[in-house]
Amino acid sequence: MATAPARRRSLPHLALKDIPSWTIVRTVVGLAALVALSAYLRTQAFNAAFWIDEGLSYGISSHHFFDIPSVLQQDGSPPLYYMTRHVWMRLFGTTEATMHTLSLIFALLTIPGGYWAGRSLFGERAGWCTAVLFALNSYLTTYAQETRMYSMLAFFTLIAAAGFLHAFVFRRRRYLPVFSVAMALMLYTHNWAAFFIAASLTTLVYVVWASDERRALVRDAALSYGATLVLYAAWIPTLLFQVKHTGAPWSTAPTFALLTKAPSMVLDGDRISYVLLLGAGAGLVAVIEKRRGALRTAMIAGLILFVGTLVWAWIGSQLSPAWAYRYFAVFVPPLLLIAGAGLAFARRLGLVALVIVAAFWLGFNAIEHKSIDRHVIRVASPSLKAGDVVLVTHPEQVPVVDYYMPSGMRYATEFGFQKDPGVADWVDALDRLKAATPSKDLAPVLATVPVGGHVLLMRPVIGGQAGWRAPWTKEVRIKSAQWTSAMSHDKSFNLTARWPKLRSGYAPRGLRALLYTRVQPG
Repeated sequence: MATAPARRRSLPHLALKDIPSWTIVRTVVGLAALVALSAYLRTQAFNAAFWIDEGLSYGISSHHFFDIPSVLQQDGSPPLYYMTRHVWMRLFGTTEATMHTLSLIFALLTIPGGYWAGRSLFGERAGWCTAVLFALNSYLTTYAQETRMYSMLAFFTLIAAAGFLHAFVFRRRRYLPVFSVAMALMLYTHNWAAFFIAASLTTLVYVVWASDERRALVRDAALSYGATLVLYAAWIPTLLFQVKHTGAPWSTAPTFALLTKAPSMVLDGDRISYVLLLGAGAGLVAVIEKRRGALRTAMIAGLILFVGTLVWAWIGSQLSPAWAYRYFAVFVPPLLLIAGAGLAFARRLGLVALVIVAAFWLGFNAIEHKSIDRHVIRVASPSLKAGDVVLVTHPEQVPVVDYYMPSGMRYATEFGFQKDPGVADWVDALDRLKAATPSKDLAPVLATVPVGGHVLLMRPVIGGQAGWRAPWTKEVRIKSAQWTSAMSHDKSFNLTARWPKLRSGYAPRGLRALLYTRVQPG
């Protein structure tokens, strides 16, 4: 095994003062060009309508800054993104474009971040390969244009992954606090950060085994992970409450096939996966077979970090189902970082592979029609007046309906009237939904509607039942049908309009609306 000094000599680490000024200018210009290209690609769907989760981002962030942590007891998420979003909304407004801009900024930050990580760990060529991958990656293009925390999580994960390799493989101990703080920021951004941390501990076992500094590594690990625990300690009581009372009943346990498909999903398909596997794989194999010391250890550690995060997430979702494409931000950065290094060491083959991947990603278009909610509300709202009831039978859709609906509406779900339309209350939600009945929960809502008043019943569009088999979605489907049936059989209401008129076989995401008018006292 290599000694510690040999590991440090394996890849020189230049200080800024050692880099020629023309190189700095070239780097700045190159990165600026990549950022500009990426910004163009990642603003093509910038005005896209919000879907469920984006409505939640708006609703939760609309609360008072210091109330957000307590509000999140109902949601199950950590607070950093929403508190940041609150400040952003106060400064720049709440249009779709301005809301998406915060996500775009974090996605763009991964480009210089990727260059720094690749270059400082694996050399100049790796820095540029990694920067290109982060600039064009289809997953980041998607979530740069969504009002959610996933690009923020990706940026923090990139810093944490690089910090881990610097601190524990190359033994640059000044990166220990970088790693600790980045992990804490991840945990305060999204709960799937726990799977990255589990993977980093798994990777650490290998690094300790491969090192001659085992005692020092264990000591540094205790310090860094302990520091993260201290930074995160304030949120742990809320987390325990969330674990006990909230969850993801909308999800099912992922199959092994879904585990194997996950990497290709974040790369936009099997074709790109095969190209990257060939190009980056050749470089990784070359380093692992022919090199020794810290560089070889870093390559293997990076692979374990990526694969480990994915596998731990899959295992965790067997125990508490929460498998979703948007959560994959925790393994995208280590995947792109190690792929960038592999492409760099593959030389010409890596360059050809990078060009092919870039060409595919340049043609990628993010989904512009994530939901029909905005359209439905725009055509339905002129028929409503202040005080009318908007009855949403897909409860977590209330915040996005509230975002687009004129003020003055009263909101109700299967749980009755909603006092806070900006939050979906997930506390014991499945049990409460199962216990809801039209006679117990719908009748009191309808009793408040005067003659001439309206109820806008908004129910989910269900195109088949394949996506509605999880405990929560199955119950929503059943209750939505029951509430619609109860409304249609209530002789004191007439169905006066419905939107939209869906063509046969077309099942968009979102809500359809039925307008009922009270024609006689109940």
